[in-house]
Amino acid sequence: MLPQIEALLVIQDRDHQILTLNNELEKIPRDAAAIKTRLTEAQSSLTSARQNIQQNELTIKKIELDRQTRKNTIERLTTQQFETKKNDEFAALGAEIIRYQDMVDELETQTLEFMEKSDNLNLTLKDAEAKLNIIKEGMADEVKALTEKKKNHSARIEELKQERTILAKDIEQSTLATYNRIFAKKGKATVSPLRENTCGGCHMKVISDTISKTIEEKELSQCENCACFLYSV
Repeated sequence: MLPQIEALLVIQDRDHQILTLNNELEKIPRDAAAIKTRLTEAQSSLTSARQNIQQNELTIKKIELDRQTRKNTIERLTTQQFETKKNDEFAALGAEIIRYQDMVDELETQTLEFMEKSDNLNLTLKDAEAKLNIIKEGMADEVKALTEKKKNHSARIEELKQERTILAKDIEQSTLATYNRIFAKKGKATVSPLRENTCGGCHMKVISDTISKTIEEKELSQCENCACFLYSV
């Protein structure tokens, strides 16, 4: 293998590592935002659960007030009924008492339904509180891990860049410039093997002249389709 190809492969390895680490660094703000979003959503769920309980309690109080109002009306109508001496008026008041009693029964049923709902809402509240606490407890560790990741990746990138600078000194400037230009476009396929007369970068067949140049290893060869550097395997 040509020394220039060997050097380019080492450079390419460093570039791949740098590219991978940079991609992971770019994800860190998104990961941090995702943590914040989970916290916000959990807080919103807790607030909603509390509001639902409050609204349910207000509804129960309103029903109880309506029920008591109708019971008071029944008491009043009952008093009037026993005070009247007219049969038709007595019957009419009796009918009204029954109607209001039906209302009271219906309101009592509604009270039970909303009290049952209250139990479910309290369970939802407990779940929301537990979920928020779990997120809060884990949030500090997650943020710390992201901070460490950013620090370590940044330090490693600097190390790789320094290594690359030293390695690049062994490569002709024109060759390095060509490599840099191709890597910026193709990335991992910049220096690729030639297998069965096919470029490992674009997977296209290459011409016989390129095949001969690659196998003979007397000078650098490049794929005429994608321009990546080729080496024989």
